[in-house]
Amino acid sequence: MAKQKEKPAMLARYRVLDLTDDRGALCGKIMAELGADVVKVERPGGDPSRNVGTFFHDIPDPEKNLSWFAFNQNKRGITLNIETRDGQEIFKKLAQKADFVIESFKPGYLDKLGLGYSALSKINPRIIMTSITPYGQTGPYSTFNSPDLITMSMAGYTFICGDSDRPPVRFSSDQSYLQSSLQATVGTLIAHYYRELSGEGQYVDVSMQESMIWTLCYAPHDWYLLKQILHTREGSFWRRLGVTYRLIWPCKDGYVCYRLLMAQPGAEVMNDLIASMNKEGLGENMKGISWTTLSFTEVPQEQINEWEAEIGKYFLRHTKRELHEEAIRQRNVIQPVNNAKDLYESPQLAARDFWVQIKHPELRTSITYPGPYFKSTETMWQKGKRAPLIGEHNEQIYLKELKFTKEQLAILKKENVI
Repeated sequence: MAKQKEKPAMLARYRVLDLTDDRGALCGKIMAELGADVVKVERPGGDPSRNVGTFFHDIPDPEKNLSWFAFNQNKRGITLNIETRDGQEIFKKLAQKADFVIESFKPGYLDKLGLGYSALSKINPRIIMTSITPYGQTGPYSTFNSPDLITMSMAGYTFICGDSDRPPVRFSSDQSYLQSSLQATVGTLIAHYYRELSGEGQYVDVSMQESMIWTLCYAPHDWYLLKQILHTREGSFWRRLGVTYRLIWPCKDGYVCYRLLMAQPGAEVMNDLIASMNKEGLGENMKGISWTTLSFTEVPQEQINEWEAEIGKYFLRHTKRELHEEAIRQRNVIQPVNNAKDLYESPQLAARDFWVQIKHPELRTSITYPGPYFKSTETMWQKGKRAPLIGEHNEQIYLKELKFTKEQLAILKKENVI
């Protein structure tokens, strides 16, 4: 295996112009981590998403936005008002040498500015433009705005989240934004592969709603095949073959994931768990059962509830770590429900060097970030730098690359172009 410093980055020869807001920022971040030179284009004064908390040390400041840090890492940043004529001309100059443009404006917005795919492809036939919007570029909802909660609901995702005895609930983070960014990255790189073979660029249209529907597993298929809504909210439980059994259990310091094992290879490990319970005076009614042959269809719900009550008492006496370590010894499947602290302290993630330290000189500190999500033998993942400050690379790009003079730059700034 080549040494890390000798490995090239996968997209090191390519440039991305990133016009996305928080609905598509992850797409640019992934491409930057793959080595592309991603230039984040913000309006003068900074992108509005900078002002939406949470902030470093709870200090409201567009330069200290943690979400901005997370999803714009490794990018360079410039300011440019593309609604001005000069701004549009400058963007076209940038696009002449760019390989990708990613954006999340309302359908038709860039076309009205003369910066849509049809216009940019004329000045750069190899360019790939990817648009990330709530419902895609076509269809009766294409012009509708849609924040994350609405998009997840329109995709059917909210319907399956929560407990069976309560209305639907929202997932805790902006899943439709992140999922559509992932799908946009995949679509963009497929288009890039085609370009490498054909020399032709193309337009990639990503719908947040459609991206989320792919996360529903078999819920749409239930309706298609059976005309029944079978995949509903189950919360901490799972209902199969007419029987409900628990998946998430409270323990002494949090929660663990576990389910009764029956009628399957490996179900004999139930006996090891029961033996541990018996030492503490629990599970006496669970001795001598042939778990490998017993089927859920043979056991009434009342009996399952009794067994789970005994297991629940046992779990409440022990911590996540104790239960997990015992399960490893028994080759059982009790897993901790990790929180952020657990992940940060995970020996598995530490062994794979998952967490990385990124310096923030303006904050006089370093911040721990999630690191590479894959490892490859011949290419490297870009650890890179912290997210750009507002207009941090204006001079680097406008003066050194586009060859503007300082006087021209001052005029453009005065006229609110940059």
